Amino acid sequence: MTSGKVLPAEAHDETSQRFDELVAAFVRLRDPEVMTAFLRDLCTTAELDAMGQRLQVARLVSEGVAYQEISRRTGASTATVTRVAHWLRYGEGGYAAVLKRGRS
Repeated sequence: MTSGKVLPAEAHDETSQRFDELVAAFVRLRDPEVMTAFLRDLCTTAELDAMGQRLQVARLVSEGVAYQEISRRTGASTATVTRVAHWLRYGEGGYAAVLKRGRS
């Protein structure tokens, strides 16, 4: 949505196509050095920090750390902690998959 208006269907299709292309690009990158270069080219420092922070929050939520403590440790707002916890529990399973693979 932009300015309270619903985007036309074509815009949603375009967003979906861009997302699919981005996912395909990530899937092709298996080399950590190339992945690092791609992420640094693609994202701003703030975007990378925000994504890293969300992953850190997800790990701490999965460990049962209290939300206020997670906020204190990570610098994330309690709203961010709550949102990440929601997606960890009720989302698509992406956080859980990454966290599980990180433990293997």
